[in-house]
Amino acid sequence: MRKIFMAVLLLVTMALASGCGGGGEKIPTDGDSSRELKKIVIGLDDEYAPMGFKDDKNEIVGFDVDLAKEAAKRLGAEVEFKAIDWNSKEAELKSGRIDIIWNGLDITEERKVNMLFSDPYMDNRQIIFVKSGNDQDIKTEIDLSGKKVGTQAGSTAEAYIDSKLALKDSFEEFKTYGDYVSAFMDLENGRIDALVCDEIVGRYALSKQDGKFDALDVTVGEVSQFGIAFRKDDTELRNRVQKVFDEMVADGTAAQISNDWFKSDLIKKKK
Repeated sequence: MRKIFMAVLLLVTMALASGCGGGGEKIPTDGDSSRELKKIVIGLDDEYAPMGFKDDKNEIVGFDVDLAKEAAKRLGAEVEFKAIDWNSKEAELKSGRIDIIWNGLDITEERKVNMLFSDPYMDNRQIIFVKSGNDQDIKTEIDLSGKKVGTQAGSTAEAYIDSKLALKDSFEEFKTYGDYVSAFMDLENGRIDALVCDEIVGRYALSKQDGKFDALDVTVGEVSQFGIAFRKDDTELRNRVQKVFDEMVADGTAAQISNDWFKSDLIKKKK
């Protein structure tokens, strides 16, 4: 009888442990939306205008910030935006210091190894920016040969250039920056000849720089897609955010936010 009693007790204990998490909440499973979502911490590069950046009041604003705020509102959750070292974004996410990266993040096969992504919500390409009137007859990426070229550390452009050794070795110099603000400053001051940058980010910068730079219609690498990134095993949060974002697209809210920032609806629609 003692052995039977102990076996039953063990089974009950295991059942209780598997059915409840901290505070009586159920352990999240794929598709389980029973866990109360009180707060979401979103990591971002806070100098990455117009996706997420600090305004003149030192408040974090931006296109992706507005999308994330609306999503959190629909989820009934508080949202906190936390500036991170973009070059260490995967470690920040994996450690649990942040829950989501929502900041113009390209979906790549390499990143999929360590991150769980939403569906793509916007197309993006890398193009070349130069100081105004100084295009130096750049028609393709090959024409960057012999020039000082810059981009942001940890960006899709850096990953692409690193993968093309012949292209990279043809540069006089290849510089990476912690943020695009510093990169554009070096471009203006002649420390680099060309900057490879996300088109959306770069064109927004152009609109604020009073004719200091030119955008060249030269695509570097393949056209990429932006996605929202989560911890690899956090399928519950991913699915809940995806659901409310799909609702934002369907009811036109996402399009309105895009028009507010870009004067155009750049949101990808599901077919």
